[in-house]
Amino acid sequence: MQLEYDVASKTVDEPATVATVYSMTGFSAATRDLPWGTLALELKSVNHRYLEIQFRTPEPLRMLEPGLRDRIASSLKRGKVDCRIEWRRAETTAQAASPDTEALEQLRAASTIVQEVFPDATPLSVGEILQWPGVLRQDAGTDLSLEADCQALAEIVLQTLTESRAREGAKLKAFLLERVDSMVQLADALTPHVPALVTAFQERLSSRLRDALGTHEEERVRQEVVLFAARIDIEEELSRLKVHLQEVQRILESGGAVGKRLDFLMQELHREANTLGSKSVSTEVSRTAMDMKVLIEQMREQVQNIE
Repeated sequence: MQLEYDVASKTVDEPATVATVYSMTGFSAATRDLPWGTLALELKSVNHRYLEIQFRTPEPLRMLEPGLRDRIASSLKRGKVDCRIEWRRAETTAQAASPDTEALEQLRAASTIVQEVFPDATPLSVGEILQWPGVLRQDAGTDLSLEADCQALAEIVLQTLTESRAREGAKLKAFLLERVDSMVQLADALTPHVPALVTAFQERLSSRLRDALGTHEEERVRQEVVLFAARIDIEEELSRLKVHLQEVQRILESGGAVGKRLDFLMQELHREANTLGSKSVSTEVSRTAMDMKVLIEQMREQVQNIE
């Protein structure tokens, strides 16, 4: 059986357009000095089955998270992304901040209710009140500007992160293509010897069956040899292995978010290598199957890091 993929046009021997493969591992950070303080943004990503974004943000900056989440999701397809936002307010701005009377009244009312239920509860200190989220009033125009500055900073950090993931992805791509080439060489080296290996095994099997059954069972010997020869023929497995390897190379050359497709192909390659080993009738076949499994496992581990 000849396995085919819908590959449009490319095969392992055809020239392919070089495209970017991205790793899911990367790091980027940047700061932005503003008149009222300093904004810092840090992105760190590792491999993950899908895109998961986690924020570590001070309470006053929670309003920045939805916009940042949308922007990150538009750039990254997979990976666990840790986003850290820090805001260091300038001293002059901090001194100018004043308590929000409405927030103070809400806090006072809540505190009164708590005191009624728990009379022994310790009242909030002035410092605790001032640190309570929303108590220190900030200028609305400053908030809007801070959000715009955060988006601008995110563009810079995402660009750097993408470049970092692309550099790591290029290394992974080269690593995988080297293993693909090695597996193709193993398959090509074994293929011409398959008929001779099968014939030699048939002869050995025929001799043993004649010794066991006698010459009067020649027809039965012939049937058993033909049947067993079909079971140990590995040409089909080698053919499927080569087709899978062609597809791995095509996917790597196409670039983009290819991690899941490559992961599936690693499973298919491992299945064919296992079958190859189970049909082995010589040390040469066994050695080739084992070498292929080692290469496939090396590729499978690295594929887990590809977006």
